[in-house]
Amino acid sequence: MAITVAQLVEDFGFSVHSGKKGLPTEISNSQLTRPGIELAGLFDFFEHDRVQIFGSKEVTFFNRLDEEDQEIRVDMLFRKSPPTFIFSKHIDIPDVFLRKGDEYAIPVLKSQLRTSELFSSLYQYLLGKLAPRKSVHGTLVDINGVGVIIRGKSGIGKSEVALELVRRGHQLVADDRVDIFEREVGHIVGEAPDLLKEHLEIRGIGIVNVVRLFGASAYRRNKEVMLIVELVAWQEDTDYDRLGLDQRTERFFDTEIPLVEIPITAARSVPSLVEVAAMNTRLRHLGTDMAKDFTLAVSHEIERKAKNKKKAK
Repeated sequence: MAITVAQLVEDFGFSVHSGKKGLPTEISNSQLTRPGIELAGLFDFFEHDRVQIFGSKEVTFFNRLDEEDQEIRVDMLFRKSPPTFIFSKHIDIPDVFLRKGDEYAIPVLKSQLRTSELFSSLYQYLLGKLAPRKSVHGTLVDINGVGVIIRGKSGIGKSEVALELVRRGHQLVADDRVDIFEREVGHIVGEAPDLLKEHLEIRGIGIVNVVRLFGASAYRRNKEVMLIVELVAWQEDTDYDRLGLDQRTERFFDTEIPLVEIPITAARSVPSLVEVAAMNTRLRHLGTDMAKDFTLAVSHEIERKAKNKKKAK
């Protein structure tokens, strides 16, 4: 996986001050570096394949060097061919960086974010863009903060359920195809492919844009996946879980995601059932398991009655 410096500039609104010929350069490492010891002349540990960030500390130290050392250190930085140099807000880019940027065709960029905010935002962005990805068939909806992938056989009504959930005030993330990646173990993030963003496919109606229908609040660019809901046709001879003790999961990368199976009939309000499943998942994340609480209460009641019978004898 890789992205270009040009894409980075477009997505973050960076201004390009030199090295424009290097905008097609690819970035393949999600880690970032703030050169410090390199400015002091030690390049033994320089991570040359990373985006280089310059904040007030780096530039203040750099300005204390004499002109000869500045020229030597910057030339050594550029000789290693990092993908780009980015200077944070309120930092004046030294002239030597501008000259070397054009000389080596390495973009020198300026951000309108402060150093800590730039570093954090850029790291999360690159982590998401460069992480291994896979696509899953389904519809991803944000239900009160819980990312739910709704799956099922073609024609079972996934998009129709999502449309009703959006109409109730929840947010669509992706329909039909969800691209997922592991931000870190335990955290799977899903988003829509560029072509499908903001859109739902409703059989009999066609493609609808939820932002134009319901406003900007009806859509979310990405969301952490916390639950998978599998919609299945009701089968009379199937023994469905009635207490919620059967906690199934599905593995994505190195992360297990809870999975619930909801049998549907014409009489059942599927959007309401998906909402309840999402709220139940939220409660479990907060440490409350209603199914276990119920069975525990039943067990206590049985024990209490058994003790009372013994006392009565």
